[in-house]
Amino acid sequence: MVFTPLAACVFFGLGLGVALLGCLVPALEAARARPAVALKSGNDEVALARLARAWPSVVCLLAAAACAFAPPVFELPLFGYFAIGLLLIGGIGLMPRLAGSSFRLLERLFLRPGRRISPVLALTLARLANAPGQASIALGGVLASFSLMVAMGIMVASFRVSVDDWIRHILPADLYVRTAAAGSSGFLGSAEQEAIRRVAGGGAVQFLRTRPVSLAADRPDVVLIARDIDATDPGKLLYLVGESQPVPPGARPAWVSEAMLDLYGVRVGQPLTVPLGGKPTPFLVAGVWRDYANQTGSIVVRLSDYRAVTGAQEVTDAAIHAENDAALARIERELRRLPFGPALQLARPGEIRAASLQIFDRSFAVTYLLEAIAIVIGLSGVAATFSAQTLARAREFGMLRHVGVTRGQVLGILACEGGLLTSLGVACGFALGLVISLILVFVVNPQSFHWTMSLHLPRGLLGTVAAILVGASVATALVSGRYALSGGPVRAVREDW
Repeated sequence: MVFTPLAACVFFGLGLGVALLGCLVPALEAARARPAVALKSGNDEVALARLARAWPSVVCLLAAAACAFAPPVFELPLFGYFAIGLLLIGGIGLMPRLAGSSFRLLERLFLRPGRRISPVLALTLARLANAPGQASIALGGVLASFSLMVAMGIMVASFRVSVDDWIRHILPADLYVRTAAAGSSGFLGSAEQEAIRRVAGGGAVQFLRTRPVSLAADRPDVVLIARDIDATDPGKLLYLVGESQPVPPGARPAWVSEAMLDLYGVRVGQPLTVPLGGKPTPFLVAGVWRDYANQTGSIVVRLSDYRAVTGAQEVTDAAIHAENDAALARIERELRRLPFGPALQLARPGEIRAASLQIFDRSFAVTYLLEAIAIVIGLSGVAATFSAQTLARAREFGMLRHVGVTRGQVLGILACEGGLLTSLGVACGFALGLVISLILVFVVNPQSFHWTMSLHLPRGLLGTVAAILVGASVATALVSGRYALSGGPVRAVREDW
């Protein structure tokens, strides 16, 4: 653990500044209010009328769209982060207008002349349709927390599924063998390779050689991978992205990872010079492949081309195909009996996949904690908002009790308000979170890590969290209502006498 006082002070200052700015507008509004008017019940909705202006939020959304297509700055997705912030601001700013329009539409649908409807639902829709400013306060916290949770959940799920698909594609063999020495310092010579072929019997064996190469002095080494690959069908072993370039006769093809496009400006169909055998060797970039293992870049060439240039016959890995499970078990036993068998690492594709996904889940476990924190923050905001508004509406509830509304019906009104408000916030939060996830998946991650992924939605997780949010909001509204109704109707309206 390392504590950085400067960063802590910066974040403390930011939090305090946001809190003060959040109090500034209400404080100015209260200072400008006329005392006689401010004492009237319902004046709070007049003060919130300014929130219904849509043009500032529309400007934020348009600016977010422009930032989403901006290139990185110093290899960082700064404009992508600006786009996410502007989307949140614009989405929250539109909530008063959206809440008013939505609940007025529901009011017209359910409160049509001649249609019988529950008094609880009628009173709930009447209030929400005519007091959208107060409703939007509760919606803001739900929208912000749930949209960020949706965005993070979709991003992590997309990355995990993409990694899983990538591992399944690049590991088509039944058994993978490599030397136990770390990195590229361990080799399998010609004799060891021949012994592995004999053990495999009729199964196909493909060898692979990995080594670091330096393409630029100011950047980390890239990984050169020389393997038995068919230039006419490279997609059989590589997870290709985009179209592959036909290889002219006599050319040495190379397939580069997505990081090579961003870090070195490599393009398909262009030449690429790689230092091999003590001299620069030209290759033709024949395609781009997805590589989640090497963030600094990787280059795949044919093993035959590598050996022709360097003269080196050693390899670091072997991929063995077996006819069935029995043959695979026999190959594993005989490999262990070889003189160099104790120095080998054997792994099946399922074992590699399970270990890789376990590492992934451990690495991203903190994101699930952050999602939980975001939900707790959203629920805290909803609880504080409902509690404050319920206490402030004590006279309203007292008046309703005087005209015949029962205590249970008042609690039902609060429960319906909490459910409807949170449902609207969850629906809008899902839409906004989906847009934010698109920026995370297709802008922030490629500009940060130089790889792409496919979009996948964790429907079960999102549905469960949405249901918990709605249920917790209803419960919070009921708890707040029970406290507000504890004083009795006469006491609640005595200020109006």
